[in-house]
Amino acid sequence: MAEDTDATPNLRNLARAISRWENEGGAPAHPLTPPASWAGEVCTIEERILRCLGAAVILEWSDLPTEIQRKLFAGASTLSDPDQQFQLKQLIARFLHVHKDDGGERQ
Repeated sequence: MAEDTDATPNLRNLARAISRWENEGGAPAHPLTPPASWAGEVCTIEERILRCLGAAVILEWSDLPTEIQRKLFAGASTLSDPDQQFQLKQLIARFLHVHKDDGGERQ
């Protein structure tokens, strides 16, 4: 019982901190909506975010440690129908090979 009493103030403090964070622009209570400037975009906001994150990873690919590259490659290649994973691995490997020097050309 003493543990419950000690934990209650900590939980209240945590709840207050989360509330303040949300009021300051933290995690939104509703799904993200695209900015008006993206009007006419075919993809959803989540797809746009994933595309941007994916592009950022590709730009940094050659500078990533080999272990991280392998984990990302393995993760990406399993995001497909199991019957198509081998083909996807080949496509990803070919893409990475073709674009292996693209990261250094950024400005």
